[in-house]
Amino acid sequence: MSNKTAILESILDLNSNNIWNLNENEVAKLWESSKVEEDFTISEEKLLNVIRIAFEVVHYDPSIAREKNMYENGEWAIMSHCRPGKPSIAIRKKVIKRLTDLTYENIRHISAATLLDLIDRNFGGGWDSISLAIKDIIETGFDISTTQLPASRIHMAGGTLERKVAQGFEVLEIAKGNWVEAIFAKKKDPVVKLRFQEQRYDKDGNLFKDSDSGDDDEDLPDEVDDEMDEDEDEDAMSDEEQNDDTFYSSYSPEAEVKDEDVEGFPIEEE
Repeated sequence: MSNKTAILESILDLNSNNIWNLNENEVAKLWESSKVEEDFTISEEKLLNVIRIAFEVVHYDPSIAREKNMYENGEWAIMSHCRPGKPSIAIRKKVIKRLTDLTYENIRHISAATLLDLIDRNFGGGWDSISLAIKDIIETGFDISTTQLPASRIHMAGGTLERKVAQGFEVLEIAKGNWVEAIFAKKKDPVVKLRFQEQRYDKDGNLFKDSDSGDDDEDLPDEVDDEMDEDEDEDAMSDEEQNDDTFYSSYSPEAEVKDEDVEGFPIEEE
């Protein structure tokens, strides 16, 4: 097993991120060694859904000669399964052969060189020949820029190509008559998602700090706690109570209110 899989002690540790680091034989070995674990059976279908992100997954019956020959030919890794009638699973890593094979999931797991090779094999049309949908996928994982220059100037010292390469971009050159289109690609850094935490202050303007126990309400003064409890009680009031006139009948009016007409003037009785 490779160093990449050494960090996985069990197939139950598999997720949508580390699945890309494994090949089919490593996944199958982890699968079989983890079948004795207590939670394996109930997690089996969930694990297969994770595996499907990066692998082709086929259920088959090895007692049927045609299916056995189709999958037990060295191109697939085989795993056992408890599904009745289909006791075996064949898996094979998905191969990205065309631009249309790119997805929002796999775009972050290929290199810039691989991406430019896919673009080069797209009929040689360059960046403008790629559909907007595929461009959107590509640009979620890569910084892309292009330029078109005469073939005699594309490799000038200190020019765009030289500067972009120095910045870490991979480059693809596509000849277009006497001109050359240069497509530059560099993998984007992973985006770190920040967790928003609401800041609260006491009546003196001091910032509350969360206690070690993680209970935000422990640091609140009594009057703030009371206000929060009142808000919660109001939120908990049912719609029926809020809409029921009898609910408000227990409150005495603060002043006698006269009936008004539509223009806001008191209505005088004749």
